[in-house]
Amino acid sequence: MRDEWEHVHTDYTMPAQRQIPASLAESESDWRHHLERSTPNGWLIRHNAMTEALVSGKPMYLLHTTKDIDAIRASRQLHVSTGCLVGALYCSPLASQREGLRPHNLGAYLMRTKPSTTPMVFEVTPDAPIRPKGVDYLHLGAIHLRTYLRYQSFLTPAENDQLDRAVLAGLRAAAVFLDVALRNAVGHATPAPKFIDQLSDAVAHVPFLGYLYFEVVSEYLMLHSVTPETKTYAQAGELNNWLYKRLAFAAVDGMDQLFDLARFNPRHDRLVQIIEGMEPALGQGAAEYVRRRLSHLFARTALHPSQDAASVTFQGADLCTVRKAAPGLIGQMIFREIRYMPRYRQLYHCFEKAKALEAWDYWNNEGIPTPFNGVLPKGEVGVNPVYPRSTVRVWTAELDGKGYLHPADEVTAVFTPHLASWWAPPRQREMQNVTDDSRFEALA
Repeated sequence: MRDEWEHVHTDYTMPAQRQIPASLAESESDWRHHLERSTPNGWLIRHNAMTEALVSGKPMYLLHTTKDIDAIRASRQLHVSTGCLVGALYCSPLASQREGLRPHNLGAYLMRTKPSTTPMVFEVTPDAPIRPKGVDYLHLGAIHLRTYLRYQSFLTPAENDQLDRAVLAGLRAAAVFLDVALRNAVGHATPAPKFIDQLSDAVAHVPFLGYLYFEVVSEYLMLHSVTPETKTYAQAGELNNWLYKRLAFAAVDGMDQLFDLARFNPRHDRLVQIIEGMEPALGQGAAEYVRRRLSHLFARTALHPSQDAASVTFQGADLCTVRKAAPGLIGQMIFREIRYMPRYRQLYHCFEKAKALEAWDYWNNEGIPTPFNGVLPKGEVGVNPVYPRSTVRVWTAELDGKGYLHPADEVTAVFTPHLASWWAPPRQREMQNVTDDSRFEALA
């Protein structure tokens, strides 16, 4: 179990250490070197302001936005949400400066687009320098699968059958593309426009592909952008989060109402059009980047590390065979499909609390009071609610005319190991009803 959680986490200050399937054309180290050394903003992967704040051992200042400050004051409790941080309070960094606390560009985005929320400042004083290990939700598939198998008895036989049928149907419908992705991952390149169109069609059958697609395009934009806005954020040690927000809203109608990456599926021409509309010079290389990068990440996140990617095929395979060869993919599919069940509202805590408990135990043993989203160190950082060796103070905050936050009223509230309620009504994926309304990012 600990090995699984270690596999899920990334420390960008260290060389890549994950075990990966055999026969891949490029290793994780190859990609890390390329991203860090061959992109305009790649240096921020290792040398960003958030990582430097973590390893400094000094108090961390974090911004959280909420609609429910009155409920927090009344209950004197702070609950955490699931999503890309598994079980942490979703925040963004604050830089302590003479003028006040300067929000990270992610926090500035949240405050500008959520004017009805109350900003809160969290001061987390760690017991030691924090290990900069971020949880990469794209690698959580094997843990999703193990958790489902452990609590499978909580579902009725009919529900389990329904789940198996839905997963198998999705696999069969997308099998041709899944094999194409693996062939690309081992070096047999296919034309990028055709690849993107096949990917777009496959997302409807395997929603996890929409998450991979979005994260890959977001990575491309954040690392390659050279606009004045991006350069300004880079000077502050920050990747530009506004880019992937604009990407999501341009690619999916109604994304501002329901942030659902299972609907992220632009076809080739539309993808290029969106990117050229954001930064014209980046349009030309986007499709080829997605083809290479997504194929590599799909093989790494879908297949068991013991597998040979060159010998795996999804076409004609039964569910038992695929579960052994690709537990990461099956876990991600089950995780998303189970949320459409009518009873998921009642079952949510059974499955998600089990994973949160394991994450909290891992973070506590690794000395991580503030886990972050490790897909990239882009500023999505949270508070571990049960870390025993740090102190946390909380205030409401006021924003001045220059964009700085200032702690106002201290809030008497403590973290509890309780997950805020969340569920997805049938076929309305990624719906959320939580005390933390800022957690609308790329939900895992």
